[in-house]
Amino acid sequence: KSGLDPGGAWHAWGMACLKAGNLTSAREKFNRCLKPPMDLNQLNHGSRLVQDVIQYLESTVKPVLITDDDYFATLRELEATLRTRSLSLEVMCEGKIQHNSYYQECLFYLHSYGTNLAIISFYMRHDCMREALLHLLNKESPSEVFIEGIFIPSYESGKLHMLENLLETIDPGLESWGVYLIAACKYLQRKNYYHILYELQQFMKDHVRAAMTCIRFFTHGAKSYTELGGKQTWLLKIKDHLKVYLQEVSRSAGRKKMAFTFRKKMSATDVSRHINTVDLQMEVTKFLHQCESSGAAQMTDSSLPTLFGNNNMKMDVACKVILEGKNIEEGFGIAFRVLQDFQLEATEVYSKVAKQLVKQQKYSEIQQLLKCVNESGVAAKNDGDNIILNCLNEFKNIPAEDLDNLIQDMDSDENKIQAYMMCNKLRSAYLVSVRQEKARAVQLVQRVRQLAESSGDDVVKAICAQWL
Repeated sequence: KSGLDPGGAWHAWGMACLKAGNLTSAREKFNRCLKPPMDLNQLNHGSRLVQDVIQYLESTVKPVLITDDDYFATLRELEATLRTRSLSLEVMCEGKIQHNSYYQECLFYLHSYGTNLAIISFYMRHDCMREALLHLLNKESPSEVFIEGIFIPSYESGKLHMLENLLETIDPGLESWGVYLIAACKYLQRKNYYHILYELQQFMKDHVRAAMTCIRFFTHGAKSYTELGGKQTWLLKIKDHLKVYLQEVSRSAGRKKMAFTFRKKMSATDVSRHINTVDLQMEVTKFLHQCESSGAAQMTDSSLPTLFGNNNMKMDVACKVILEGKNIEEGFGIAFRVLQDFQLEATEVYSKVAKQLVKQQKYSEIQQLLKCVNESGVAAKNDGDNIILNCLNEFKNIPAEDLDNLIQDMDSDENKIQAYMMCNKLRSAYLVSVRQEKARAVQLVQRVRQLAESSGDDVVKAICAQWL
């Protein structure tokens, strides 16, 4: 008469029936006020009313009391349970709870009015992981339901191995679990749970991704190559994963259908290239570790460069290796291989090294660097000259004698003249200019005269005018 919603009254009546133990009557009352959810895959446990019903029913399920003369039956039951679990072939919902009418009643309400997450969470609460997984598969629930309902509770309660065993038992190839496993990996990565991630990737036999996680373990948080020296086992693990992947690829190459759809793929060429990178990183690590131990290290960078970064970082590695040896020659070989393997801009690296040497006032080592560059066999004709010109561009205060030595080491007269002009050594620039072929000499001397005029060097200006 008053037009109020009767739902509350039906729910209260249903709860009263439940408490009185009249399950049939309770179903009838609840049928008038409970509704199934619009979306079974929503990430919640359904309406508050349904949750109240389940909560009451679960609190009513009491453990079965055993009388004194029933010891042997209990032992037999325990033995059977342990045997089943240790085989991990079929972890069923053991014990009396499965046959309990209240347990069956919970399932009735969950299947009629609950979400998939609510059903799965119920199974998980009662140690029925297998049923939870089968329900997930049968209903083709999205990966969020797997993460929320099964995966998080499993690793939080230390049952990750049990979950892995069940996944494998239900589908030995893990194909039906692919979407869920990849989602679990992404979730762990977001949370920075890299140890659980690595454990899961190994279970998935996803060797390429496992290798990538090992790279993270190797590089993350290291502040020096001494630290990286202690983490070299990760480099060996990266190689192992990549080698196993290569073996699996070559084995499956003969088969028509390519398996492993959810595992990360990579061409054999790329894998070999990555193995080569790991080998080179091992060499770099050993070398720089020794340098740091002997106290020869001079460069201190905010971030530690490794060969697993981008090209700029790889170039930093090459610079670091050349600069941190006892002399330039010691690290040049490894740096040269880094430049060759990754096809990096060699002149840029050499120039960077040379500028660093100027800062450290190690002018004789620049000459040693140029000697190594020329002897490497792949240097272009003007590489050495360009390295010196790049240095002079930045540093005007090199001592006169060292400056002369550097410019004398240049191959091309044109470059020498340019260098002398840059450093305002106009007399030297004039002396080299007049040795050139007549027409070119005239152009060069005219330029020297202009510079002398603008810088107020009357002596050189007079000499140039006289020669012209």
